Amino acid sequence: MKRLAAWIFRLLLGGAVIYGAILAYVWYVSSLDQRHRVDAILVLGAAHYNGKPSRVLRARLDHAVELYQAKLATVIVVTGGMAEGDRVSEATVSSKYLSESGIPSDAIVVRPVGRNSQQSIASAAEWLDDHDMHSVLLVSDPFHMARLVAESRAHGLLVWVSPTRTSPISSRPLEEVGRFAGEALKVPVVWLRSFRAQLN
Repeated sequence: MKRLAAWIFRLLLGGAVIYGAILAYVWYVSSLDQRHRVDAILVLGAAHYNGKPSRVLRARLDHAVELYQAKLATVIVVTGGMAEGDRVSEATVSSKYLSESGIPSDAIVVRPVGRNSQQSIASAAEWLDDHDMHSVLLVSDPFHMARLVAESRAHGLLVWVSPTRTSPISSRPLEEVGRFAGEALKVPVVWLRSFRAQLN
């Protein structure tokens, strides 16, 4: 029994160390702002209410506008499909908001497909590849960035990150800590899926 207990303790300790390292990585990526000239600014969708973007989505879009106005890219790709009960996609709501913020319509690419980050990135990557574009500046909340980097690289994109600092989530420490903790569990899943895809 003592030997079994010792092995269980070692496994738990090892798991805690690995989890801690991944959590530190997620936090590190969230702290970056790699403003870089790229082919496209890629904005991940978030909730909207009857066609009006939530405060979280507005924060992401406002940040994308800032990056576009700094001439870091010639197009903004907005993503996000429809949740149950929605009449319009997150991407369509984002497109309208960007237009009202002064972004030219020909600089906005709408990808209204996907109910999660994996599907949204895949849809955006497909459009980018079709238009011979390969480098992106990712825009989302800070806690989200490490997983988006992993998803984007899995689809062959060259990635930089520029998270918004004005999301309401960032002003709620307990919620943000919970988000970071959850991402530290999700990121290795993306790594594993990407590794398996490379083997096939």
